[in-house]
Amino acid sequence: MFEGRRLVIATKHGKEAFLAPILERELGVHCFILPLFDSDIFGTFSGEVERLEDPVFTARLKCEKAMEMAQCDLAVASEGSFGSHPSFYFLPADDEVILLVDKKYDASFSSRELSIDTNFSAAEVSTFDELIDFAKRSKFPTHGLILRKSKTSCENIIKGITDWPVLKESFEKLIIGSYSLFVETDMRAMHNPSRMKVISIAAEKLVETLKSTCPSCHFPGFSVVKMKEGLRCELCQFPTRSIISHIYTCQKCLETKEILYPNQKMAEDPAFCDYCNP
Repeated sequence: MFEGRRLVIATKHGKEAFLAPILERELGVHCFILPLFDSDIFGTFSGEVERLEDPVFTARLKCEKAMEMAQCDLAVASEGSFGSHPSFYFLPADDEVILLVDKKYDASFSSRELSIDTNFSAAEVSTFDELIDFAKRSKFPTHGLILRKSKTSCENIIKGITDWPVLKESFEKLIIGSYSLFVETDMRAMHNPSRMKVISIAAEKLVETLKSTCPSCHFPGFSVVKMKEGLRCELCQFPTRSIISHIYTCQKCLETKEILYPNQKMAEDPAFCDYCNP
């Protein structure tokens, strides 16, 4: 289905360095980028352009724009979101979505990776020593930084700072006439190796999804669309909130299949039972 086809990677931030080897090796496609493609029109992490749509729809907009510009029918895009982990609120998290859109077969396939392997952070600093402390905690200089006058200011933003002399020069330039500055981690992929690793994991998951084919029509992407709770407690035998099965559906022929005990567990520990351990 994909062998020998051209695939445009909708990015301006160097994601092709990690995505292309995976997709070319596993799918047999020929990846390329568009030098004039500007993904920033769909939103920027630094706030100059607000992201108006959810991550999946934003990735779709990127794919559609890139396919239109490249005059091809296959594209892939990723979109990242950063903030507190949904379960461990005290930890920052990187939530990456990758979407592959295939106009030829009128299909789309996605994957997601939620990771705490991120340096996502920000702070207000008044001295260069405070900035040095923040930089060291943020994996600088292998990971870039952004400096601005204040958290809400979008003027005079200095992005992509990746060496100490430029960091010092930028601080001295912006601090003039100000009591403090706002520093944040540069989350653009080309300046954030930690994020690149998470994107790579999401890409590997996407490939696994594409390799999972429908048992009826053999269309790729036969993947989990729903997880059913109800795994029984091994002590009281009442259903718990733990997963008992995965529901797979084909987006082409709508074949559905339920796989029981996807986590290789026939019963749940009473510690996770609302009846035994309320």
